[in-house]
Amino acid sequence: MDAIRRMMEFIDAAPTAFHAVEQVAKRLEAAGYERLEERAAWTIAPGERYFLTRNRSSLIAFRIPGRGFAPFQIVASHGDSPCFKLKPNADRSAQGLALLNVEKYGGMLMSTWLDRPLSVAGRLVVEGAHGLETRLVDVERDIAIIPNVPIHFNRTANDGVAWNAQVDMLPVIGEEGADILAIVAERAGVEKDSIAGGDLFLYNRDKASLVGTSDEFVSAPRLDDLACAYASLQALLSAKPSNHIDMLCLFDNEEVGSGSKQGAGSTLLIEALRRIALALGAAPQALEAAVAGSFLVSADNAHAVHPNHPEKYDEQNRVRMNGGVVVKSNANQKYTSDGLSAAVFEGICKRAGVPTQRFANRSDVAGGSTLGNILSGHASMNAVDIGLAQLAMHSARETMGARDEAYMIDALKAFYECEIEVMGDGKIDLN
Repeated sequence: MDAIRRMMEFIDAAPTAFHAVEQVAKRLEAAGYERLEERAAWTIAPGERYFLTRNRSSLIAFRIPGRGFAPFQIVASHGDSPCFKLKPNADRSAQGLALLNVEKYGGMLMSTWLDRPLSVAGRLVVEGAHGLETRLVDVERDIAIIPNVPIHFNRTANDGVAWNAQVDMLPVIGEEGADILAIVAERAGVEKDSIAGGDLFLYNRDKASLVGTSDEFVSAPRLDDLACAYASLQALLSAKPSNHIDMLCLFDNEEVGSGSKQGAGSTLLIEALRRIALALGAAPQALEAAVAGSFLVSADNAHAVHPNHPEKYDEQNRVRMNGGVVVKSNANQKYTSDGLSAAVFEGICKRAGVPTQRFANRSDVAGGSTLGNILSGHASMNAVDIGLAQLAMHSARETMGARDEAYMIDALKAFYECEIEVMGDGKIDLN
């Protein structure tokens, strides 16, 4: 259970994508990874380890083999989750109470945010002695709540409610006159007047916990996708050195389409690959050849079959919690797996003794999309979509199997340690 408890601690310490990146960066630096800056020239060497961040909310880490430039084996996940973001001029009041003006970030189950203790965290932009600087902040106390309308005044509430984000989901933070920026500034250790901007979010204050008669499940906020992010980090840090370039990617903005400068749809990955090649003095066309011989694992959680609504799932491709790593496929390319890439990854898992499951949606149910195909559009390589089975995806609190985190760590560690040789003509060798 050590793996799952450490993952729970990681999630509790990462209320936003900014904090998730900070947590990963701290662990990388402790393991000897050197921070690179995008605006500076890179000096990198065989046998060494590096990472970079963009916008403080996305991160790429990699380690160079002793032989120098080589194909890449990449695991990509995301650090953002559906939540509410504070709008500019967030303070408002009604009926003698102070409220926050917020908007939805991503596709969430809004009702799950009602009547829960909430707090505020994110990034501040502060005017410093030498211009603007950014600081992460977490109020770290129960400061807000989104109250339900009593059943007495909404007799049809249990028959279904169409929630209006502008009307129904505004959190109460105190009596009239409460000032959220003053509270955030105090917590960040800055003057309120020095705050020039920011990206602040509501988050669920409930801590991750084990549930079930034998502690067989985990209930936590942000399991999608911090469970995979943590597993990929642990796999990278524990994997033995290889003959290829091991890479970890943690992207922001997946929940809103990845179309940002720090999302999977940006230039972040391909620019990192290109700069690695240049810094290592790779020959002309070496990058293109390396990418063609590379392999991507897109790690983002999957839908476990719901016990009360099994009819929502394809009868022959249902997955369950604690059943192992899920390999996801979709004919319309919502997932990037194909027959070859799925077989490669399942073969790696089989060697490592990790159980796998296969997921596909019902043919009359449109599924969500994830990182794989977006990244493949920038750096085309063999790729597979995987995840861990969970219930209540995009709820304020989600549920997954307690044994599955260790399965994922073991699977990704085996992926990093395996030598995948792409030989062309649909042939791949595993060493």
